[in-house]
Amino acid sequence: MTAEVEAKAPVIGIRHLQALLLFITITSIYIGRLNAGVSVVAMTNAESTNPDFPEHNWTPAQISYILSSFYWGYVITQFLGGYLCKLFGVKSVMFWAIFISGVCSAVTPLCIGWGGWGAYCGIRVLMGFAQGIIFPCIHQHLARWSPPQERNRLGALSHTGIECGNVLSMFVSGMIAKGPMGWPGISYISAIVAFVCCALWFVFASNNATESRFISDAEKKYIEESLQHGQNFHKAVIPIPWRAIWTSVPFMALLVARCSESWGLSTLQAEIPAYMHGVLEMDIGSNALFSALPFLAMWIMSYVYLIFADVLLTRQLLSLTGIRKTMNSLAFWIPAVTLIGIGFLDVDHKTWAIVLMTISVGVNSGATIGSSLNSIDLSPNHASILMGIINTAANAVPIATPLVAGVIVTEKSDRTQWQIVFIISSVIFFVGNCIYLAFGTAVSQPWDAEDFLLEKRIERVEDEEQMSKRRKTSN
Repeated sequence: MTAEVEAKAPVIGIRHLQALLLFITITSIYIGRLNAGVSVVAMTNAESTNPDFPEHNWTPAQISYILSSFYWGYVITQFLGGYLCKLFGVKSVMFWAIFISGVCSAVTPLCIGWGGWGAYCGIRVLMGFAQGIIFPCIHQHLARWSPPQERNRLGALSHTGIECGNVLSMFVSGMIAKGPMGWPGISYISAIVAFVCCALWFVFASNNATESRFISDAEKKYIEESLQHGQNFHKAVIPIPWRAIWTSVPFMALLVARCSESWGLSTLQAEIPAYMHGVLEMDIGSNALFSALPFLAMWIMSYVYLIFADVLLTRQLLSLTGIRKTMNSLAFWIPAVTLIGIGFLDVDHKTWAIVLMTISVGVNSGATIGSSLNSIDLSPNHASILMGIINTAANAVPIATPLVAGVIVTEKSDRTQWQIVFIISSVIFFVGNCIYLAFGTAVSQPWDAEDFLLEKRIERVEDEEQMSKRRKTSN
């Protein structure tokens, strides 16, 4: 790409609008995904919200099924999402996935009135199916729209929708439940947000720069030229090099890193509150501020990481690979230390527990730039496929985390048992990042190229011809 083309590109353009659409989309789906935690409390304890709406007498086991049912569907369709957006394009797949998720939110109160907690589980599974498709599409969309020098910026900006959705789902859902709409209003508002997101996506989103009717010629040329290696906007779907993907050392290192991050984060988010309740005798779940504080820290820190990475990349102080590994090390190794520190706190150090938990979750936001966006680096053409594989594995990990903790912690107030849980997570954080440091890279892999499979086929044919000649010569 020439300096002249880059200079003519608008500072703020349609590529930033696409990142904003992704931010709104992620915020929308996280509101729909996480509002069940607040909804269930309102449904089972009407006196704490609006008593004018029906109260359901569900057991703790039934509530746990409701809260986990979303992920039963979510894990299954991750891989499918990567494949569908390769076939039909990101725009249409994303639109229908968001729309179905919105419909699920809209009919939730009706389903609960008809079938109780079982129907609630069923509609949450369907919502999980729909939302499982979305994140592979998001990474494919970023690969099509983000020039390499802006990938950190656009990718991190869009992914901050995760923290925004977390915070809004906690605060806004509680306010709605206490208002005149009651707990059904949580689902209705979530549906409206999803449908508005669908409308914005339908009008302003495009599969790539060449299809956008809003983009300027200067920005289109800037994006196309910067993505000329590995981007094939006008051509047929590129065959997926399955063997090359599964035998790629950088990809396997990324897969290990993402699963390690999922294990550590699930410990931070799920097990530490249980530890604080059992050992430190405090219930942060009953305090909205304490519940949202880690996510507020995560949201703020994501912009700190973004600015830091931009400075390093713009001033050429580190390569993209160096930035990825530096950010990932901070996101993994600082929580590894704080996790162990939390395990040594007692009932007299509640404030320190909140501080260390907030630091751990906040610092972990660097994993977005550190490794989450790395699938786009390795293969812009197959980013959705890579993300589908990674997200399937990473979202299966939190299923095992509480099971392991449950085997180790037989007495909730025993700090020694909890220390074992935290040490295991710290080791996984540490080793996972070591593997990523040793074998990870931000360099596009040879198997990303359109002609890679063709070259391999030609090589096989040539090898077969040579073998045939040798046999004839030997005979």
